[in-house]
Formats: sequence, structure tokens, C-alpha cells
Amino acid sequence: MSSLKFIPFAGVALKNLFRKPVTTSYPFAPAQYPERMRGHIEIDIESCISCGMCARSCPPGALTVDRAAGTWTIQRFDCVQCGNCVNVCPKKCLKMVPGYTTPDCTKHSDTYTRTTPLPKPAPRPAAKPAAAGTAAPAAPQAPAAKTE
Repeated sequence: MSSLKFIPFAGVALKNLFRKPVTTSYPFAPAQYPERMRGHIEIDIESCISCGMCARSCPPGALTVDRAAGTWTIQRFDCVQCGNCVNVCPKKCLKMVPGYTTPDCTKHSDTYTRTTPLPKPAPRPAAKPAAAGTAAPAAPQAPAAKTE
């Protein structure tokens, strides 16, 4: 009776012995990601101007930008890898990197801090005062109400 239960298993074992493996050889070879995989967000913080466009375009609100402190923070568990922040970045300092975020047991955020301060914007020149002889015409006045 025990030999009858062993026969179906022997067929499966012999079949798998002569097939190539179904799984990938991940630890021994680098993972091959699909062409359009979204991956995760990375930033080149030194070229970031802290405009906040990425944070305003993030649907789940996973990004925060502090211009005064020069920090850029991402909540990895809140990010849905939609790529909106990458598309709206005016300096193109954000990019989608193929691969998965590192698994973790706790919810945390990654904060990047700029090592060099932002350059101060050049002061705008003051508006030239209008010449005395070319004063702007006065606005027309509404007619006074008649009293009888």
C-alpha cells in the first residue's frame, strides 16, 4: 500500500529532475527587472532647489520639502511610485531607479540634507519713479447723486 503512494511522487520528482529550474537564480545572479518597472525614487540633493513642486504633486503626500533647513524627506511606505514628482521637477534631480525598496519592520522616512546652502537670489532692481510731468491720468469720477 505504501508503494502506491510513492509512485505518483516519484513521477513528479523524475520530471523535475530533468527540467530547468522554474525559479530565478536571484542570489547568484543580479535580478532582471521589467523594462517599465517603476522602482523607487532617488534624489540628487545637491542640485535640488527646494521649490516644493514634487511635494505639491505627490498624491499621497509622501514628500516634504523644507527650504529653510535644506531638507527633502520621503515616507517610503506612503509613496506609491507614481512618478509625478519626477515629471514635475524643474531641475530633474529626482529619478526613478529600477528595483524594490528595502523591506523593513518599521515605518520610517528618509531625509536628505543639502551640504551647501542655496545661493541667494539676486536682488531685483527697484522700479523707476514716474517723471513729474508724466503723471498718470486721474480715474474718472462717478457723477454725484442729485438731491431735490
